[in-house]
Amino acid sequence: MTHTRTRLDRGRNALGPALELVHTGRAPTRAVLTTELGVTRATAGAVAGELQTLGLITVDSRPSAAPGSQGRPSHRLAIADNGPVALAAQVHADGFRAALVGLGGRIVATAPGCMTVDADPAQVLGEVVAAAAALLRDSGRRCIGAGLAVPSAVAEPDGTALNPLHLAWPAGAPVREIFTTCLAEAGVTAPGFCGNDVNLAALAEHRHGAGQGAQHLLCVATGHRGVGGALVLDGRLHTGSAGLALEVGHLTVDPQGRPCHCGSRGCLDVETDPLALLEAAGRTPDPAGSLLDQAHHLLRADYATDPAARAATDTVIDRLGLGLAGLVNILNPDRIILGGLHRRLLEADPDRLRAVVEERSLWGRSGSVPILPCTLDHNSLVGAAELAWQPVLDDPLAALAA
Repeated sequence: MTHTRTRLDRGRNALGPALELVHTGRAPTRAVLTTELGVTRATAGAVAGELQTLGLITVDSRPSAAPGSQGRPSHRLAIADNGPVALAAQVHADGFRAALVGLGGRIVATAPGCMTVDADPAQVLGEVVAAAAALLRDSGRRCIGAGLAVPSAVAEPDGTALNPLHLAWPAGAPVREIFTTCLAEAGVTAPGFCGNDVNLAALAEHRHGAGQGAQHLLCVATGHRGVGGALVLDGRLHTGSAGLALEVGHLTVDPQGRPCHCGSRGCLDVETDPLALLEAAGRTPDPAGSLLDQAHHLLRADYATDPAARAATDTVIDRLGLGLAGLVNILNPDRIILGGLHRRLLEADPDRLRAVVEERSLWGRSGSVPILPCTLDHNSLVGAAELAWQPVLDDPLAALAA
């Protein structure tokens, strides 16, 4: 017992790194954990045992051996099925969605709420928190924190939404403060965090999806309205000095193009979002429906057979390619991932988009940058949960005690 306690004390500083390895799928066994942490097998075993005691992971000490394998298989490590969860919320131009997200980026439960987003942030945040709190009560799980994704740059350290262009919210709305108040009013005693929706999507994809293993990951996405971008460097979001970096939506791709909410013309924000595709195809958007869903339907149902739909898609792909080429020249990423409608555009004609980027970017000519679709459903929600999980990943004992 004394030796076990000594090993655990020695490995206590490794609890956070060990949990992150399991959380991101990089340590499926105790043997891999031992190697990744650079500790003895006994210390790795003590660390894994402590994480299991905390209810975060499970340790299978007698896993089945793979056919044809030799020797005793290493203990298998997995996320605990009934462990704690983070409360996650996302607000977008067509409504909101709430979810509970466990370790490993696993969505445990989710509840959509399509509505006209109120001009008062407190109104819509109160509704999405109430929906999430109901999920939490039904689950019976412990909540370790809450994260909110919003379609706006979020200034730090104040947590204010500086430019919610596609919502009727006032500029500078103190969304983190409002979110925290709503959590308390709903009886959720957990810390609240908030961030830009595309930043959080990129973080989730880097840890659990198409961005895994990238050192300089660029994410560009369009959801219900507008375009956002994010950069993950060596596993950390690059948010700039005040949380406002990578406003890629206001990169000009057509100087004579559509007027943008920012006051300029031809921005990526208004030239490659769902409304731009629908208008280019000569479609009148249904005001009662989701613009993103309508754009997806056009690509799915009409792209192959309707010349107008194909021409519109080609035009929007070319504009997106111009924007990506400029970002490649500036940022030199080792991988690009595309989300929302941009993911569907890539899937519609991957060769066309990649050709535009290669032709218009200096680095594209000498070495092609991989361009991949995002792979996670509701990646902004998963990313919002990552904000809430981060204190636990940093120091499991202190965060769970708090």
